[in-house]
Amino acid sequence: MTRSAARANPHLAPNATAKTARGSLKTILSLLPYLWPHGEVGLRLKLVFASIAMLLAKVGTVYVPVVYGHLVDRLAHTAGPLALPMALIGAYVAVRVAAAAFGELRDALFAGVQMRASRVVARKTFEHLHALSMRFHMDRQTGGLSNIILRGTLGIQSVLRLAAFNLVPTLIELLLTTFMLWHLFNAWYALIAFFAIGCYITFTFSFTAWRTKFRRTMNETDNEAQTKAIDSLLNFETVKYFGNERHEAKRFDESLARFEKASVQSQVSLNALNIGQAIIISLALGTMMVMAANGVVHHSMTVGSFVLVNTYLLQLYVPLNFLGFTYLTLNQGLVDMEQMFSLLRVNQEVQDKPGAVSIASHGAPAEIRFENVRFAYNPERQILKGVSFTAAPGKKIAIVGPTGSGKSTISRLLFRFYDATGGKVLVDGHDVRNIKQHDLRAAIGVVPQDTVLFNDSIYYNIAYGRPGATKEEVEGAARLAQVHDFIASLPQGYNTKVGERGLKLSGGEKQRVAIARTILKNPRILILDEATSALDTATEQGISAALRSVAQHRTTLVIAHRLSTVTDSDEILVLRDGLVVERGTHAALLAEGGVYGDMWAAQATMEHEETLADGAAAENAAE
Repeated sequence: MTRSAARANPHLAPNATAKTARGSLKTILSLLPYLWPHGEVGLRLKLVFASIAMLLAKVGTVYVPVVYGHLVDRLAHTAGPLALPMALIGAYVAVRVAAAAFGELRDALFAGVQMRASRVVARKTFEHLHALSMRFHMDRQTGGLSNIILRGTLGIQSVLRLAAFNLVPTLIELLLTTFMLWHLFNAWYALIAFFAIGCYITFTFSFTAWRTKFRRTMNETDNEAQTKAIDSLLNFETVKYFGNERHEAKRFDESLARFEKASVQSQVSLNALNIGQAIIISLALGTMMVMAANGVVHHSMTVGSFVLVNTYLLQLYVPLNFLGFTYLTLNQGLVDMEQMFSLLRVNQEVQDKPGAVSIASHGAPAEIRFENVRFAYNPERQILKGVSFTAAPGKKIAIVGPTGSGKSTISRLLFRFYDATGGKVLVDGHDVRNIKQHDLRAAIGVVPQDTVLFNDSIYYNIAYGRPGATKEEVEGAARLAQVHDFIASLPQGYNTKVGERGLKLSGGEKQRVAIARTILKNPRILILDEATSALDTATEQGISAALRSVAQHRTTLVIAHRLSTVTDSDEILVLRDGLVVERGTHAALLAEGGVYGDMWAAQATMEHEETLADGAAAENAAE
């Protein structure tokens, strides 16, 4: 439903407000356990002492005007020595210092609680995102997720700081001030103050709740702009290939324009809120000043009492004025937190079952078995329609077939990025759904087609296969992957930065780094997911030699595009439309003259034509 439709139907507004309030309450309740962390006795004590310091600070703040009023009365009636007023001045100074000191002590004690809570929530969100399935990450954009975590972390800090340092202390001060007006003067002063506070809070909260929609829009458009910017910059080569710099700038600017509009609306509505708050406070101030002045004229109040009322009024105005800002900022922080906590509530599609078993990460090769496996990313399109095969320990099984036949899906099911919708995937006789995910994935090494490296050093990217490995082990893995000599020839050697996603390295160099990383991991199962399909023939031959070295003494699953890379496989599975249509050795399949034979002939013809074309190009260059 559009916003215009919502405005046209006035009955929708209360529902939206109630929904927002429920969302804010849910967010606050989600945060509370982090303020009282389990097993953190030190942080709990800090929270208790911070609360005591806050209360003492506000008692001191409210008592300051009382001392000040007594001081004014003594000065007005003192004609002799100033001994007593000097004592009151000392008491006045002492109370102010105590109020300030307890306030600072509160801030110092609560700082540890605040920062620990934001840190723990951010870490849990980050861990939860890594625990979510591949389906979730394929549907979401990384730029938006990182922005949500950043804003949510800052929102937690803002909410805790304002709630502990401003909102709760301000409410305590307002209650104490109202009580003191009643106690020192009469109920009318307290009632006027209470009525003004009620009107101010009601107006502020309701107006701010209405303004929250602008903040939500700002967040949405900011996420959109950041996502587009990151996506565009990560794919800058594609942008330049098609000369679409202006197109990308236009898309980014459209998001910024929507952010600009929401930001202006937020600021204008803030100005209107401030005007309304000023009117309420000024009317209350004027009314109580008239009452106090009338009391002085009729000698029912002293000048010191008039000053006391005026001081309380000013003291009441400051926290009330700040309460509006605090509530606004709290709302903004809650909106920022809401998205992050909503991420924490996303259910994990793939989870460890209670009592999940462990398997060895290293050691003897594992057995892989697919039993009538069926799978669909969505119900409308079935990918695997009953795939069965067995990879005996130490054997090499190749899976070939046209694009979209389900080859990569098999590796994703083995790695348990998804769960099969039918049949079983077994490793060492255990259904992967009954194996701990960490143990399962520790036993599998993958060399993908599109190798993505971290924007760090070559050493870091190889060592990522087994964090904590020694320098000798890292270099040993690089030697086996036939990349050590190349790395040693670089000016910075293993400390060379690879750039964003490894863009500073060629395809073959990145692939060798990925192979070294997998060698260092030393898995029992090796998956080669079209690991050489994007490389030229010469580079492929060098990489294939390194891959054969890696595959020794491991159960290997090869997903191949180039059939020349799988001729030495113990068994080749030909996949078409989610079914295994042929299986056997390379020689046996060629002898059958079926689907595999046709694929082999087609690739041989294509490679022959490429060779002739390369030769002709070389001759033309020589002439």
